[in-house]
Amino acid sequence: MAMASATSSLTILRSPSAFVSTLSHATKMLMRSGSFQPSNRGNGEVRKEEVVIVGGGIAGLATAVSLDRLGVKSTVLEQAESFRSGGTSLTLSKNGWSVLDAIGVANRLRSQFSQIEGQELRGVERRILLETLAAELPKGAIQFSSKLARIEPTSEGDILLELADGSKLHATTVIGCDGIGSPIAKWMGFHEPKYVGYCAIRGLATYSDGQPYEPRVNYFYGRGVRAAYVPVSPTKVYWFVCFNSPSPGPSTTDSSVLKKQAKELVRNWPSELLDIVDSTPDDTIIRNPLADRWLWPTISPPASTGRIVLVGDAWHPMTPNLGQGACCALEDAVVLAKKLAGAINSKDQYSVEEAFRSYGSERWRRVFPLTVRAHLVGSILQWENPLVCSIRNKIIIPKLASLKPMLEHTNFTCESLQEEKQ
Repeated sequence: MAMASATSSLTILRSPSAFVSTLSHATKMLMRSGSFQPSNRGNGEVRKEEVVIVGGGIAGLATAVSLDRLGVKSTVLEQAESFRSGGTSLTLSKNGWSVLDAIGVANRLRSQFSQIEGQELRGVERRILLETLAAELPKGAIQFSSKLARIEPTSEGDILLELADGSKLHATTVIGCDGIGSPIAKWMGFHEPKYVGYCAIRGLATYSDGQPYEPRVNYFYGRGVRAAYVPVSPTKVYWFVCFNSPSPGPSTTDSSVLKKQAKELVRNWPSELLDIVDSTPDDTIIRNPLADRWLWPTISPPASTGRIVLVGDAWHPMTPNLGQGACCALEDAVVLAKKLAGAINSKDQYSVEEAFRSYGSERWRRVFPLTVRAHLVGSILQWENPLVCSIRNKIIIPKLASLKPMLEHTNFTCESLQEEKQ
């Protein structure tokens, strides 16, 4: 079953008009930091940019910062009015931290979040990660309220982009970081991500007087349902509940409904789970149907078309069962930035396309096996048969947890981009 896209598909742009830049008052914090400012409206011009990044999530901002470290400026188009004030958390393994070290923001984040079981593993609040990356960008780099509506390569070799408000711009290079429902990926011929048969409810509990849990990941397995929680900081705990569902189900953002459903799913499990759910602010609870896309060799489209390329979930959405979605997006960002910066600095008009092909080939060998592996792990963890679940819990999970190769996917290192720029 294909999961419905959260965003509308792209259509072909037919004629130019005035460029309008619309930005939200909710971005005052970024304006003060210098990474964002509104531009003039109604100037009757189609703005020209060398590099445009569509999507201001983890992949988009990490790509923009990586490029900036290498001397390449970019414009980030984000459809939301601002970064969410709430939101949940994610876990970053050592490969994700290696990238954050390379772009020079890791230590700023390490100081805010708890290390798990002595490893280079931490839960990180998504909002804080985004704001930290955004603060590294130069003034005017991020443009909010900028939803992409149409795209068309021009006869001159540029890409013409039109936003939902009718404003337009020419880009020499477009990097699609527009997430799991990516309209750019659909325009490039990718199929919709496929629903994997289970959903997740996630949240970030808050304890103003300090959370009482040890710095480790706590897992609970049932029949067709599982849960986990992990301390993120001295006052916050990230949690999730995954449950089988024959369909993605109706979309709801009603926190009271989601809390009730989560508590019902874990009602017979340790009481701390119920306490954690009850301690979760409404604006941090979300429910998502989980989906992935397998990039079959010779069947799936390549990561790039001309000077348009995909990064992160826009290209290779994967289930969160290995905790590698955000980490792989960060890896993509730094690999692509190095190749693109090298191509731009070479002044060879064909080298950008070659750089994108090289990026796609290198990263496919990394992300395709991880996508498949995450899918298979999730299938095992969502088993429902009582006998099979008993064997899984008593034999399979302890055995897998003791194998060193289970963590080999976190082996990824890269040199400091700041040093390379020098």
